[in-house]
Amino acid sequence: MEYDKSTVYVIGDAQASVNNPITQQYNAFFIGLVVDSKDHTIVDAGCSSTIELTSDFVKSIFTGHSILNLEPVAEEIRRRYHGSSQKALIVAFKDAQKKYKNALGLRD
Repeated sequence: MEYDKSTVYVIGDAQASVNNPITQQYNAFFIGLVVDSKDHTIVDAGCSSTIELTSDFVKSIFTGHSILNLEPVAEEIRRRYHGSSQKALIVAFKDAQKKYKNALGLRD
């Protein structure tokens, strides 16, 4: 996939539970987000996962949302994602959001 020059890539990370297969494989949980810096919309997403379907599903949750609005994304994660990494996914999104704001010089 090719991305517009206005997009930026950020990674958010979090600790997943010790018994989580993702933790056993990667030692942490990561999400990667491609964001259009013109309107702050997430245009693509992926995550560390042991099953490709998980990464595809996570992409469907994030794509189209604004990276600046935490609660709508967190609510969708709580409603739709019932894997052992649910909390880690929200924490990783917060981390990515913070890095995005820092990169663009945005304030809370």
